[in-house]
Amino acid sequence: MRYVLMLFFVCLPFSAQAQSSSMYVEDIIISGNQRIENSTILTYLGISEGDMADGESINRGLKKLYETGFFADVRITTDGDDLMVTVIENPSINRVAYEGNDAIDDEDLEAETTLRSRSTFTRTAVQRDVERLLNVYRRNGYYSATIEPQIIQREQNRVDLAFDITEGEKTSIRNISFIGNEAFSTADLSRVISSTEYAWYKLLSSDDNYDPDRLEYDKELLRRFYRAEGYADFNVTSAFAELTPQRDAFLLTFTLDEGDRYTLNKVDVENDLDRDLIPNLDELLLTKAGDRYDASAVENSIDAIIEELGDKGYAFVEIEPSLERDTQADTIDLTYVIKQGPRVYVERIDIIGNISTLDEVVRRELRFVEGDAYSTTKLRRSEQRLKNLGFFETVNVTTDPGSTPDRTIITVDVKEQSTGEISLGAGYSSTDGALADVGITERNLLGRGQTLRFRVLAAARRQQFDIGFTEPYLFNRELSGGVDLYKITQDFRTEASFERAALGGKLRAGYSFSEYLTQQLYYSIEQNEISDVDPFASRFIKDQEGENITSLVGHTLTYDRRDNRFAPTDGLLLRLTQDVAGVGGDDHFLRNEVQSEYYIPLAKQWTLAFAGSAGHIFGFGEDVRINQRFFVGGRELRGFEDAGIGPRDDTTDDSLGGNVYYTASSELQFPLGLPDDLGFTGALFIDTGSLWDSEDSGPEVVGNDHLLRASAGVGVTWASPFGPIRIDLAKPFLSEDYDIEETFRFSFGTRF
Repeated sequence: MRYVLMLFFVCLPFSAQAQSSSMYVEDIIISGNQRIENSTILTYLGISEGDMADGESINRGLKKLYETGFFADVRITTDGDDLMVTVIENPSINRVAYEGNDAIDDEDLEAETTLRSRSTFTRTAVQRDVERLLNVYRRNGYYSATIEPQIIQREQNRVDLAFDITEGEKTSIRNISFIGNEAFSTADLSRVISSTEYAWYKLLSSDDNYDPDRLEYDKELLRRFYRAEGYADFNVTSAFAELTPQRDAFLLTFTLDEGDRYTLNKVDVENDLDRDLIPNLDELLLTKAGDRYDASAVENSIDAIIEELGDKGYAFVEIEPSLERDTQADTIDLTYVIKQGPRVYVERIDIIGNISTLDEVVRRELRFVEGDAYSTTKLRRSEQRLKNLGFFETVNVTTDPGSTPDRTIITVDVKEQSTGEISLGAGYSSTDGALADVGITERNLLGRGQTLRFRVLAAARRQQFDIGFTEPYLFNRELSGGVDLYKITQDFRTEASFERAALGGKLRAGYSFSEYLTQQLYYSIEQNEISDVDPFASRFIKDQEGENITSLVGHTLTYDRRDNRFAPTDGLLLRLTQDVAGVGGDDHFLRNEVQSEYYIPLAKQWTLAFAGSAGHIFGFGEDVRINQRFFVGGRELRGFEDAGIGPRDDTTDDSLGGNVYYTASSELQFPLGLPDDLGFTGALFIDTGSLWDSEDSGPEVVGNDHLLRASAGVGVTWASPFGPIRIDLAKPFLSEDYDIEETFRFSFGTRF
């Protein structure tokens, strides 16, 4: 051992000298490279001819050449004053192929891998891509999938890389069990979590596939459920997923510690804010002494207090619920502790996530600007307005501390969705037969928030074409403007023994009176023609054959407090439309129409909806022409065909339309008990209405009164991958002999 140590110390000075000695590089000779240029190798080497090189610089160049991934081996030696660089290149990839994949497309797999055609082949990169592909299959429920990379040598140091995939069967959840649950049954808890056991009808669902992230979410759902039921100490001690020996299914086991169920003994608020500015916060609390402890009610109470304080400018106030348990009596003393925070102003607004939509389109929907006092109500209203645009899949408006304690930074994080829309309608009746209605709409044209609409309706008895454009912010103000052009040819020979053709256009402008009240003004001009009147038609229709021009001005006043414009579950909509004809043209009349919708949320996915409409039109010194009258039936009065009720000529069965109408509808929307992700909802409805006052009188005219019609029915809506599909079955229980009924109605639509 002593001799070894002596040898080490003798050699050490020579090694150090070798490392510190340098050489003059007269020439650099590179060999072994086929695809990589000498200049590229010299760049990474970092040494040029004429440089002084030592061991440290040579080792540094060697390391950089390896780090490129271009080479399987690199050697650097010296020959006198020459530096010899010998490399063995990694092959280049000629092509990458995926074999054996049926469940997942090549494009989806390619998006997860890093190796591409013409990239450099390394075994390390291949193994990384194999692991990425396996993760893709696991996310889609294929835990038994195996992937073997196959390398095929080609000329010129190239290879073909093929991922040989054996997908196996989809690994679903066979059984879900709970241990330690005494207060609630396994069936009750199974409905709480999002993971479900495999069932044959869940073809469009992925909830029966094992997902580690979903398992963590299920634990949180169980915690929320139990703590909302009074179990303040509840905990999920373990959540275990076991793969069966055949690797074809998972067994999920949740082990629970329920703890005791508590009631509230006392509820207090500790508030050190300025009480002159802050109202009595006790009125906002959803928790009362004597109630069962409910963590969700505590959270909602905190949200209500934060919103109230936010409107007073306290953006970052902290509220902590303090729980003092009495385990003997199973009671809790609850105290909301409100900690002082400064009044806050908006320092900056950051908008992220908008790729196509311009920043100004987002900003103009916000109810605040930089420098404004912070307000929770304005924050939530801004978020709702952005959601109502329909441009974004998700909208999250959050706050962060600013540069000083009294400043906040507001971040608007959006995720865009397709704003193009294809609407398809289909229906059938004993008189019309089949019809198709195709509409194409782009609601965010070029990311500017503009709407371009195109519609074509084709049926045996009706053809319609219209196109419209809307600019929601003219001159960078809250003033909308638009134009519509249309052409309609309609065969009324079944209902009223004539055909109608209309060619027209409309100019629109709208503005806001307040946050929820808007008005739209418009001018419309239309050329109408009533033609092809049947020789045996009603005499009232024969009298109106020919052409006329309708020129009118009008307005629409809208009050909208719905929670969502596209799928409302709460709120009120009121709309008043009035127009007057006689600004030129041949027609002279005044028309008034009102519409309303009211939504009441009863429970999760249970909504009670009411809708109503009414209209009145009267002529100035002349009768109202038939093409301007109201016709009722179909969508607004299910159980009756379009123009199925109201005045008609009893001898010819021609519908004459009416000058006065009303409709009312009530509908209960509810889940069907199927998994939520299938998208099925049901509806029970009652529709009522009437139509009268056609101005045509005689012994042959029937229905010229205001007798009530009513129908009841059921409906099913499916939020399918292709768009919403609605089927209604209705049966009138108040009708007249001359009414035309319709039992079945069907429609569907989709987006792109």
